[in-house]
Amino acid sequence: MLLSGALVAALVAACAGASTTPPTLRPVGPNELRKSADFDAIEDRDERSRAMFTEATRVIFHPRCINCHPNGDSPTQGDSLQRHDPPVFRGPDDHGVVGLECTSCHQDRNLELARVPGAPKWAIAPLKMAWQGRSAHDVCEQIKDRERNDNKSLAQLVDHMANDPLVAWGWQPGHGRVPAPATQKEFGALIAAWVDTGAVCPLEEKK
Repeated sequence: MLLSGALVAALVAACAGASTTPPTLRPVGPNELRKSADFDAIEDRDERSRAMFTEATRVIFHPRCINCHPNGDSPTQGDSLQRHDPPVFRGPDDHGVVGLECTSCHQDRNLELARVPGAPKWAIAPLKMAWQGRSAHDVCEQIKDRERNDNKSLAQLVDHMANDPLVAWGWQPGHGRVPAPATQKEFGALIAAWVDTGAVCPLEEKK
C-alpha cells in the first residue's frame, strides 16, 4: 500500500512523540486573562514567551489603556477610540497645554457625578510610548527599550505594570466603563512570567 507524503510525515511525527499541531489554550471570557501556567504545554521557551506577551496585549490594546497611548498629539476616549471631547493636546510635557492641562478636569480619582475619570499622575503617554496603530511585535520591542520606556529595566517594567496607580485605573475606570481583562495583579504576573521566559517578542506580522 502506498502512503501519501503527508501521511508518512504525520506517522513519523507520531512515532517520534511529536505533536503535529500546537497546544490548544483553554478558552477564556472577555474579562479574563490566561495565567502563565496555561502556557506550560508550549514546550519551546521562546514560543511560550511570545504567546504570553500576545495574551498580555489583550490588556495593552484594550481601550482603557490604548486611549492614553495615542500615536498623535491628542488622546482618544471610549470603547471606539473616538477623539477626546473637548479637544485637548498633549503639550510640551504630555500634561496638556497652558490653560487646559489634564488636571484641569482629571483629578486623582474618578468623579462619578461628573463622569470624569481620574487617577494619580493622570497624563497622556509620551509619543515615544505610542501604542495605537502598532503591532504586538513593535509594542513589545518598544516597552523593552530603555530609551522609549522611561529608562525602566525589565524588573522595573514588571513593577510598573503590576503596581502603578495610573495603570491600576484600567481595572477601576468608573462610570460604567468596561475595565481591562482580569486584574492588575494577574496582568502583572503574566508580564513577570513573560520576562522570566526571556521577554521574547511576537514575530513581525507578514505584510
